Amino acid sequence: MQIPKNKFKEALLQHVHQKGLWTTLASSYSTEALAGAGFDWMLLDMEHSPNEMDTILAQLQVLAAYPVHAVVRPVWNDPLLIKRLLDIGAQTLLLPYVQTAEEAEQAVRSMRYAPRGIRGVSSVTRATHFGRVKDYMKVCEDELCLLVQIETQSALDHLEAIASVDGVDGVFIGPADLSASLGFPGQQDHPSVTQTIEDAIKRIRACGKGAGILSGDKPLVKEYIRCGTTFTAVGVDAALLARAAEALAREF
Repeated sequence: MQIPKNKFKEALLQHVHQKGLWTTLASSYSTEALAGAGFDWMLLDMEHSPNEMDTILAQLQVLAAYPVHAVVRPVWNDPLLIKRLLDIGAQTLLLPYVQTAEEAEQAVRSMRYAPRGIRGVSSVTRATHFGRVKDYMKVCEDELCLLVQIETQSALDHLEAIASVDGVDGVFIGPADLSASLGFPGQQDHPSVTQTIEDAIKRIRACGKGAGILSGDKPLVKEYIRCGTTFTAVGVDAALLARAAEALAREF
């Protein structure tokens, strides 16, 4: 057997834009309901959602049947969490709060086996199709994708160094935390914030890496896409459900 091709990573390398959906409801049932909606990728969140390893596994299993790519965000840039997520079959990870090139390099090492990295070895995992993938340790790196999240002024100060780390495939801008770091908490649409983000998108692309962001503000997210984002989350499942429910209740 062969490991699945990472079409998300391939699209990043070819600078083909991919639209995504943030999923936070921690349910394989709701994730499956959204899987066929037409998004290129779906973010399974562990940082700000009640997801654990078992619920992520269930969602990965569900998404495998649909033409949408799963991106998993763990709670931290932790080698132990990264190892476990890779073993259950996650191929693309988004690591939050990366501040320096050294932290990005640690993330890369966590994604790679020795001698290039520190990922622990287990030959009978979901990622290896339970031992059925020939030479998994030699070929898996080609299909693994690492995204790092910058969300502070300090990270912006080190942006080029972070983006230039070998093994980092894309840089995601966290607009909520970044707006707070810039002195405008809760004001993601403040002109100073949006200008900083647009500049960061261009800086990331100048380094040859994919640039990503999340926004539910349609005019704003379209502007970020115009500026050059390569992977863009355009909504959050919980927000879609809550706002649609409110609209329906108001109508009646």
